[in-house]
Amino acid sequence: MTGSIEHPLGEQHLAGCLALSRAANWNQNEADWRLMLATGHGWGITLLDGTLAASTLVLPYQTFAWISMVLVLPEHRRKGYATHLLRVALADLRNRALTPILDATPAGREVYRQEGFRDTWTFKRFQLEKGVRTLFPEKGPDSALAWEKVLRLDREAFGASREPLLRNLATRLPRAAFFTEDGFVLGREGREALQVGPLVARHEDAAIGLLSQALRAIAPPLYVDAVDHAPRLQQWLTKQGFVFQRPFTRMVHGAGRAPGNERLVYLVAGPELG
Repeated sequence: MTGSIEHPLGEQHLAGCLALSRAANWNQNEADWRLMLATGHGWGITLLDGTLAASTLVLPYQTFAWISMVLVLPEHRRKGYATHLLRVALADLRNRALTPILDATPAGREVYRQEGFRDTWTFKRFQLEKGVRTLFPEKGPDSALAWEKVLRLDREAFGASREPLLRNLATRLPRAAFFTEDGFVLGREGREALQVGPLVARHEDAAIGLLSQALRAIAPPLYVDAVDHAPRLQQWLTKQGFVFQRPFTRMVHGAGRAPGNERLVYLVAGPELG
């Protein structure tokens, strides 16, 4: 790639990473990028003038890893940057014997299919611009007993432990963190909107109850990424004033299915986090 340099991503590239998110109209803020860089590792392509033109991250989770933040500045697309960094990430994960997983937009899905990814299950992003009233929040999952249950249920749903991520999210938006015997919900602040998720529950009624609690405690603008195998939840969101924004497909490379038990997942944490 003449006129550019491939390199590992680090905190010194945060300004460029945020510029990539803004250019793509994605919701990640500086805290998200710091979390992902601390949780995993990545690569960038920087032009000779110092502009970070492209990025890709991988977030390892025991036997598999999330491929995240495959971004290219609009004016530098169609130069092969995204495909190159994706192949770098795949080679890295192959060397580590980790199964690659990702959540794809419709445009990205075709690119990933060409690289050997296959579809598993799907979800949709919904957004709310107004309409949710703010109430004093109830207590979230802050006891050792609650955390033990949260982590056990999430490990069953996600397919691996992601305790550092969940504990980080619980500090990012504590008023949206709720726990019951049947599930939990967390959230975080973003560049454009608050994101509610993950939401993991034993059944759909519990999921709707947890989400209702979280929405009473925060104000829009809000994003939620709701799974397609919970149509009643999606219908409930529509009745609350949420509108459909875009679809996503969870894809896996070199395996028959995505890890974990997707039937326990009602809101994902976000396509960049799983």
